[in-house]
Amino acid sequence: MCAIHQPNLFPRLSTLAKIFAADYWIVLDDVQFARRDYQHRARLATLDQPGRAQWLSISTHLPHGRSTLINQMVIVEPERCRRRTGQLIRQHYGSSPHWPQLRDVLDPVLDLFAVTDRTAVIAEASTRALLGLLGWQGEILHSSSLESRTDRSQRLADLAAVTGASSYLCGTGGMRYLDPVAFHQHGITVTPFQTAIDGTWSSAREVSSLQPLMALGSDALAAELLLASEQ
Repeated sequence: MCAIHQPNLFPRLSTLAKIFAADYWIVLDDVQFARRDYQHRARLATLDQPGRAQWLSISTHLPHGRSTLINQMVIVEPERCRRRTGQLIRQHYGSSPHWPQLRDVLDPVLDLFAVTDRTAVIAEASTRALLGLLGWQGEILHSSSLESRTDRSQRLADLAAVTGASSYLCGTGGMRYLDPVAFHQHGITVTPFQTAIDGTWSSAREVSSLQPLMALGSDALAAELLLASEQ
């Protein structure tokens, strides 16, 4: 199975679950950046009140204006962003008994602020860190290094075909516009990916997966994601 998704900063549980269910994650890093999306920001919900959330954002400059691609985004004041990222995450989750798990994978992500000025690198690294903590064994590729056609559906189909996957995992948003014929031409089945809407998943499309991770721990959350991938 293949999932294609933009790099998101400490992604929402719904996004993380889709990638976790796939054997390949193609990082869609050469499409236009959208300020209202999650490439440079995440909503951090508190442990005891998941309905309360605060935005964590990486200050980002768009060198080419609205046409700036995701992999062209530049971090503004990296050291300040590093401090704020670390402080807010610790403020929200430092009291969790599972905090040491997150701290160990968070530190290398924070260290990247000193060696890169690219927001997408930090965002991808944050997702990699969570996937690694949950035991994901898949492979990661980047759309910017792969050949594909320009039509939206054709492009996604071409990218998925590179992996040799027989199934493309598609979220609810993608199902509204995707043309499955483009995938069928490659012998790929479009598989809708949906999660539950209650319990752990009640805020899955709204807040960062850091909250359920710190509420449940990596083993319990991995079990939830595995169950979701089998449904």
